[in-house]
Amino acid sequence: MTLQQLEYIVSVSKEKSFSKAAAKCFVTQPTLSMQIQKLEETIGATIFDRSKQPVVPTEIGKQIIAQALRILMEGRQLQEIVSASKQQVSGELRVGIIPTIAPYLVPLFLVDFLKTNPAVNLVLNELPTEQIINHLKLDLLDVGILVTPLKDQQLQEQPLYYEPFVAYFNEKEPALKKRLVEAKDIALERIWLLSEGHCMRNQVIDLCGEHVQALQGEKPYLYESSSVETLRKMVDRNGGLTVLPELSTFEFNEDQQERVRYFEDPEPVREVSLVTHRHFVKISLLQSLMDEIGKLVPEKMRVQKKNRKILRIQSAKL
Repeated sequence: MTLQQLEYIVSVSKEKSFSKAAAKCFVTQPTLSMQIQKLEETIGATIFDRSKQPVVPTEIGKQIIAQALRILMEGRQLQEIVSASKQQVSGELRVGIIPTIAPYLVPLFLVDFLKTNPAVNLVLNELPTEQIINHLKLDLLDVGILVTPLKDQQLQEQPLYYEPFVAYFNEKEPALKKRLVEAKDIALERIWLLSEGHCMRNQVIDLCGEHVQALQGEKPYLYESSSVETLRKMVDRNGGLTVLPELSTFEFNEDQQERVRYFEDPEPVREVSLVTHRHFVKISLLQSLMDEIGKLVPEKMRVQKKNRKILRIQSAKL
């Protein structure tokens, strides 16, 4: 049994095809197939059901592939130990980031991170939470920048910051007369929401109350967006209100800033974390990314305070 053979079976599992896996591994398909067959003979078990298309692992094959992933991750730990001893930060870092964070965080840290770490090849992908979690478990991503807590035993979470939610109103909304607002000031019949599948949608519902579903049903139309920026534009042009993450308001013009209101205590926030597989080994790369983001995020967001409430991300079902 060799590490190369383990790489091959993991690649076939990811690509669900022997030919695609061979191309990813830069070998011919006969070479890859022969090495996998040798591995199966060595361990006395069939790893893949070759009669099905796309290729799928057998039941015992699933367990073997999971163990192979762990072995390969541990093997990479050797390289990390050597790199750390030389105080080098180098290599590839594959990062997945959700769409409600990416437009506001990536521009803050990207250029500075690459300047500080010129030997790092940073690969950024904007993906939904569920896909990032799946890619972390399959070793297709190294790190996810996600809203937490996820409560997943296979993953580790390193909180980065605690971002307040703010209410954003059209100029005609009566709640603008208040300096601070409460959840009851959010007129649910006029709220603009993100579409299903976004954790921020569930957090807003957690803040405002699950009866938002019934009130949304009373509208003569239904519009739900996949973009925080679209929510803001809908408020500006069509009236009503929405709830936004604070970082999204930092480039607002003066008129828009005047229509932002913070919530009374306990202030609703979202916990944003670096998420990795529990067998993650690129510790120096992770620490460098964490340090760079930490320098650029407003100081008030870096520590969770008693007067804040972390909103749930999985409780509301609409």
